[in-house]
Amino acid sequence: MTTPRAPRTPRTGHLVLPGVLTAAQAAETVAGIRAQQRDDGAIPWFRGHHLDPWDHTEAAMALDAAGEHEAAARAYDWLREHQNDDGSWYAAYHDGDPARPTDLGRETNFTAYVAVGTWHHWLATRDTAFLDGMWPVVRAALDFVVRLQQPGGEIGWKREADGTPVADALLTGCSSVHHALRCGLAIAEERGEPQPDWELAAGALAHAIRCHPERFLDKSRYSMDWYYPVLGGAVTGAEARARLEMRWDEFVVPGLGVRCVLPNPWVTGGESCELALALWAVGEPERAGEVLRSIGHLRAEDGMYWTGYVFEDGAFWPEERTAWTAGSLLLAVAALGGDAPTRAVFGGTDLPAGLTPDCCGLS
Repeated sequence: MTTPRAPRTPRTGHLVLPGVLTAAQAAETVAGIRAQQRDDGAIPWFRGHHLDPWDHTEAAMALDAAGEHEAAARAYDWLREHQNDDGSWYAAYHDGDPARPTDLGRETNFTAYVAVGTWHHWLATRDTAFLDGMWPVVRAALDFVVRLQQPGGEIGWKREADGTPVADALLTGCSSVHHALRCGLAIAEERGEPQPDWELAAGALAHAIRCHPERFLDKSRYSMDWYYPVLGGAVTGAEARARLEMRWDEFVVPGLGVRCVLPNPWVTGGESCELALALWAVGEPERAGEVLRSIGHLRAEDGMYWTGYVFEDGAFWPEERTAWTAGSLLLAVAALGGDAPTRAVFGGTDLPAGLTPDCCGLS
């Protein structure tokens, strides 16, 4: 099935941020992401490497933020055409080739993220035919995810290649799933098709994230577990600002970016850009801009961004420039620059919240 295309209207005005991107640099980065996209719509990390569904979607969202709606729609075509019968996708495909999966695990957060991208594309294009075509995809994906929810509200990490469910839950992944469930509920609301199971799942998951850290594997060395509950919208307001402040000095390296994992002397572009989005979402745009300016040293001559930098060795590592790193940078700048669809998706103030469970007397 081919989705009718919205007109191609590339735009970079809101992707200009002093000290981060000029209009020319933004256009160069957008072109860099498009250069990685295959003819069938797949966006691997870079050509010859693998595609995973989450990062593929993140890159597509960046294309939409730049007005490259046709290229983004082709990325969603790829997801629609290659979804597994159970609603999932495999965790990795060689160079985005659907016939060559390299990891047959089916991860819940990878599968759920299609809802975030679909809602973002709809807000950017108001393409009803697109939403009609993607609704069965989103519904099957989120149903796959909800089936792995545990009694405590957390979502199991994945199904193994043989179908065995993994009940262990990851805080970062579950925070992303929470975001996806809320976007899925927004799509359902737009279509007038209530999904009460998703409402219950989103509320229970949010409560687990906010109040029950013991229900998740301990990955507190990783910066994503620090900021993702905020980025995914489960922790908000003063609580969110306090959370980000609490471990700021552990993870943020002034002038260089955000560490991926403690105690390694390694800052990464993706984590830095996601933290900037979280900071914008809690009302700290100036601080978000500072974080984005700090990773200017990761920008390569082709407009793409190195994945990370080992500052004790003065070396970029790994030696790769990924579409999703560039995509996360464009999305963070778009939010700061006033792009309405990106702000609606990551600000989350108008997204349905789900139903809070009656648990431990807390909301």
